[in-house]
Amino acid sequence: MDLSGVASALLARLPELGERMAQRIRAEVDAYQDASLIPFDSLRRSCTANADLILSHFHTADAPEPSPARETGRIRAEQGMPLADTLHAYRIGFELLWSEFIAEARTHPEVTDAQLVSQSAEIWALFGRYAEAVAAAHRETSAELTLQREARRSALVEALFTGVISDRTTLWEAARELGLPEQGPYAVAVAVADAPGEEPLAGIEAALRQAQLPSAWRLLPDQQIGVVALATPTAESTCLRTLRRARARVGVSPGFPSLRDVPQALRFARLALAGLPGTGPGVARFDDNLLAMVVAAAPAEAAHLTEVVLKPVFDLPAAERARLLTTLEHWFAAAGSAAEAARTLFVHPNTVRYRLRRIEELTGRALSDPRAVADLGAALLAVRNHSAGQGESLA
Repeated sequence: MDLSGVASALLARLPELGERMAQRIRAEVDAYQDASLIPFDSLRRSCTANADLILSHFHTADAPEPSPARETGRIRAEQGMPLADTLHAYRIGFELLWSEFIAEARTHPEVTDAQLVSQSAEIWALFGRYAEAVAAAHRETSAELTLQREARRSALVEALFTGVISDRTTLWEAARELGLPEQGPYAVAVAVADAPGEEPLAGIEAALRQAQLPSAWRLLPDQQIGVVALATPTAESTCLRTLRRARARVGVSPGFPSLRDVPQALRFARLALAGLPGTGPGVARFDDNLLAMVVAAAPAEAAHLTEVVLKPVFDLPAAERARLLTTLEHWFAAAGSAAEAARTLFVHPNTVRYRLRRIEELTGRALSDPRAVADLGAALLAVRNHSAGQGESLA
């Protein structure tokens, strides 16, 4: 079946066909109407190349060559055009070309209607093959661009946390690319990863975005770290609720005004995490227990403090030591109320008072003396931080 004459006639009109196809697509596909996204010259060149591809196939009977179709898919992905709109435009171009093919065939007496009907199956088979090439190239390019964006974003977040970016202009550019406001307040959050490469806060960026809280995150071997914009008075409480739902161990820094302060805020968030009691999930703010943060910030000094203040207690047999330290912790948690401490310990208040007197005798520090209470409280925090770091109980 020879349709080369029809194809040859249309090839002679190729520039005009490319122009008309581009105009039709521009008119019928909303996404293509933005000239800043898809310049008309780019669209016309693509239409002309694809029309040439199809007509040349009928003119020379060569095997289909999908390169122009793949190029269309690649370019549209780079321009940010969704795949569905790209394929819609491609179909419109094909339909116009086939209409022109039929119209031109009417001027060739040697071409019968039966031949055109038979040929329609081939042209739509070609459309399917080229559309697949467009889609495959679009997906491949989109995946490459996504990886590039993620790598770029990860590098920018890393630069913020390490303090590599300090110039105001560069900070503004980084904020814009990361989707963060130029000015704070911000907060930094740090979560413990159970295994290398595992996200303890999986999906956190999307969850915060849904709550109107822009953020940027980076996964380290042992932690997931992120900076969150807190633009409204209720933003911090919303952020904390979102973090708690993740059921991870998280430390949160105080708020700060400039992205220049991210490295220091990261340190504060890690100190808050180090001071988080127990071993289960929870969220600790740096500002919730400032004394605990001071103790966590100076581990060597804290160890010395423990030795000086609590050594006589630690010299006791393990069971007695555990009872005394646990009682002291409950007493502090009860704001100095022996009755409340007894309630949480499930013992009689006199039992709590006896144990507290025993601590006073061993340490030589009276719990009626504020300075002695401060020493014991700081030493107890140091013990708890050390035990948490070793994966042990307080006792």
